[in-house]
Amino acid sequence: MLAQGEETPTRFELLSMVKKHTSLLGKSAVEKQDASDVEMDGRFWHDVFDLYFIRGKESRGRQDDDMIFFVRKTSFKGQRFNDNDEETAPFFVRRWAAELDKLMGESLAEVDWRRSFYLNMVAHTKYSVTVAICSHQDLVNHQAGQDTSLSPIYKVVKTVYASPSRVNFHLDAEKAMETAPAYPDICFAVDDFDSTFDAVVLTDPDHCFCVLLNALDGPAFPREKEVDDCGSSNNPPSSVDTNSGKTQNSKITIFSGFVSYQMVRDAYDAGRSRIGSLLSLGNSPNKTDRLFMKGPGGRGEVEVAVSGVPDQSQEDAGPFSPVMSKKGFGIGSIFRRAATVASVAAKQAYAAAAAAAANTDSDDEMLPLKCCLMSITLPWEHIANDLLFKGSPPVNL
Repeated sequence: MLAQGEETPTRFELLSMVKKHTSLLGKSAVEKQDASDVEMDGRFWHDVFDLYFIRGKESRGRQDDDMIFFVRKTSFKGQRFNDNDEETAPFFVRRWAAELDKLMGESLAEVDWRRSFYLNMVAHTKYSVTVAICSHQDLVNHQAGQDTSLSPIYKVVKTVYASPSRVNFHLDAEKAMETAPAYPDICFAVDDFDSTFDAVVLTDPDHCFCVLLNALDGPAFPREKEVDDCGSSNNPPSSVDTNSGKTQNSKITIFSGFVSYQMVRDAYDAGRSRIGSLLSLGNSPNKTDRLFMKGPGGRGEVEVAVSGVPDQSQEDAGPFSPVMSKKGFGIGSIFRRAATVASVAAKQAYAAAAAAAANTDSDDEMLPLKCCLMSITLPWEHIANDLLFKGSPPVNL
């Protein structure tokens, strides 16, 4: 790609080239037959990959993760027959090194460089997830175009990471988990979902469980001019739309969706009934169910742990611990305090639910439902396309 002595292009220039030669994302196999020669040229993508994620690393002010992902060509998948997961997975991982071809060795011929470029762009981008409780009526008004601000009743914002591996959580006392390849899907998992979203409780029929996934910074947001580490700027990163020439804040909403209290309740009750018919002893009101919710238009999937909040108004905090610390309070008092906080939260949830039920004509008991986001899963092509081309403003809560 580069002539001898030619200056290495910036990431901004390279990404402009990628956009110019990208038309296949999300297209069918028939449509891909009409792709340009450049877009199907493996050498072009090899060179872009090398310049973007390998050789350009030494001159960049900000450093990416040193783990580099490589997607195997379809013809190489399934050709190996040992029990090593990496040998049979659709991708493999290497630590960054200064020379790409030496890094790859004999694996060089296996790599699909186009998909590998996109996977690293997606995986090294920085993301945040916002989980919020919003009013259903406010959301309806907002969607209808009315001048209604989206002010959440409660929200939690957390940093998440894109991975071509899926985390399978076990909803038991040990909260064990295991990973498995997810590619061509990308998974955004929240390992500490139970503690992070402990206060996300739907207590009113008007409540909605809302999820936003925003891309914020990283290789998908190159600056037109690289900034020195020494150079300081308090302004948020920005990118330039090469089609319009306008500068835009580097925030792109990759996923946004909401589900009403009633939809969550119906799914939760269906799960309780199904389990109750088989294991009636396990049909406790505060059991945790794993619910899968499809994204808008069937795009992506959200995995949520849903549990009824137990009514602790009649529960005792438990015996006091005789074990004392040097500062004069027992270990048991710490647990009693934690239990008291949980009890107060549960009582408040039930009080809010009771008040909401009193204002409705429904005969159904109002059950507070705790909703803990476990993961968001999206096809890589949808994410890459949004990172490159999405022009609509981000959703803000």
